[in-house]
Amino acid sequence: MKTKFIHTYVSVDCVVFGFDDEQLNILLVRRDEQNANDLKLPGSLIYDEEDVDDAANRVLFQLTGIKKMSLRQFRCFASPDRASKTEDKKWLDKEYQPNINRLITVAYLSLCKIDRKLNNISKYKETEWCPMNEVPRMPFDHNRIVKDSLIEVRRWIEYDPSIVFELLPNKFTISQLHRLYEAIYNKTIDIRNFHKKVAAMPYVVALDEKQANVSHRAARYYKFDRKANNKLKTNI
Repeated sequence: MKTKFIHTYVSVDCVVFGFDDEQLNILLVRRDEQNANDLKLPGSLIYDEEDVDDAANRVLFQLTGIKKMSLRQFRCFASPDRASKTEDKKWLDKEYQPNINRLITVAYLSLCKIDRKLNNISKYKETEWCPMNEVPRMPFDHNRIVKDSLIEVRRWIEYDPSIVFELLPNKFTISQLHRLYEAIYNKTIDIRNFHKKVAAMPYVVALDEKQANVSHRAARYYKFDRKANNKLKTNI
């Protein structure tokens, strides 16, 4: 039987999570400026002689203006039908005009402080933080990529709990940290047990500062001590 080769192209797609003090958000771009619901993950075909890691960094730099954003490659998506929908084929023909039989994408994950100023210089003029519970039906298999990426974040946290602090401001309350964990795991977490969990984290350090101008009892601020975390890893 003669082997049939196909025109295969490689792209990168970037999943960027942010936390707005109440819920997880994901950074999306608008594919069609005339359609408010036509949202997708930021991505691109890789350029000639461009490494996939460089392509992912290029996409996020153009989207955010951040040169050194923490990016982690987590999976390749290569289903034969991932670009089979008519509207997706039309969009690919319009954007790239090659004869694409198969589109393989390498997915990357990034955790970003949502209050960080973003400077969008990409071809996508409109970007937005979209709450996870409001993510629309997206093109290709982007919904599956998002779902799998959240599972991957949970795996990372089980291995290294300090990862969650990439989503928090430099000073935060235990309530903020608690809400973040609930958002990531999408479930209610008992606050008393959570306090015990945090007390066992030597890298969560209390500050001599409390909230100001709040209607409720002012909560103490904490910070993530990276040196203490690195020391803990070294001792292990």
